[in-house]
Amino acid sequence: MPAQKRFLLLSDLMLLAVAVVWGSSYGVVKSALVFYPVLGLLALRFGITFLVLSPTLARLRHADAATLRAVLGTGVLLLAIFLCETFGVLLTRASNAAFLISLCVVLTPLVEWLLLKRRPGAIEWAAVALSLMGAWLLAGDGEFVLNPGDGLILAAAVLRALMVCVTKRVMRAAPMPALTMTAVQAGVVAAGSAALALVLMPAQWQPIPSLSGHGAFWATVLYLVIACTLFAFFAQNYAIKRSSPTRVALLMGSEPAFGALFASLWLGERISATAWTGGGLIVAASLLATVRWRKPAEAEVPQATQA
Repeated sequence: MPAQKRFLLLSDLMLLAVAVVWGSSYGVVKSALVFYPVLGLLALRFGITFLVLSPTLARLRHADAATLRAVLGTGVLLLAIFLCETFGVLLTRASNAAFLISLCVVLTPLVEWLLLKRRPGAIEWAAVALSLMGAWLLAGDGEFVLNPGDGLILAAAVLRALMVCVTKRVMRAAPMPALTMTAVQAGVVAAGSAALALVLMPAQWQPIPSLSGHGAFWATVLYLVIACTLFAFFAQNYAIKRSSPTRVALLMGSEPAFGALFASLWLGERISATAWTGGGLIVAASLLATVRWRKPAEAEVPQATQA
């Protein structure tokens, strides 16, 4: 298999793995919020991530001021996403959150068309339509009623679509190792969450639970750091370099199906047969997106860069 195809296959498999871990994250976060408030949890989660990845920041010495501003901008955007997502998960069901965030799959082609001037192909539009139909069914066939938490998750879906396209544009203008970008983004989210807690919401800044007697909390934190942050953001940044934003969004479109499954098994949330059908359609849309329908000469295959 040619090297470029191997890189594309690897990025596709990594994105599907991201869909699994991010799908599970809604239930895990909801469990962690029983022990610790939103801003404190974000500062802890991304602060640990930043410390682990801090050695990769040495690569920033080769970046110019414009690149640094752009990467910091993606960090601010990521902060907004996680503020909306995490407060949203606090205020709604984990399965609702998993469904609503999937709407970024529908929005990403439009944002990509607007920002990157790449018109999605017919197969991509078909996968988007299938994903949207599945998302509607996953809502519970009319039983779904919006609440403030759902509104925050919808805002996060819009921001996610924007985030993928902005990151693609940043990496196109000035390629940067995926781990270095992840470190910068984690630092911005951690610092921003801590600043908001200290200045605007002091009740959110509480003593960190001790290791003794809080094993479940620290297990969730480690899972969020290792699987849902370190691996997931590296994989996403790695894949964005090598694929289009629409393809990235579609490959991760199975996230709500895994989210609903995890919410049912972990939190005991009831998921209807109609909702499971919707989840199956979303997974099918993701599989449809993995098939390379174009001829090799027409496919967008960026050159592999160091991750």
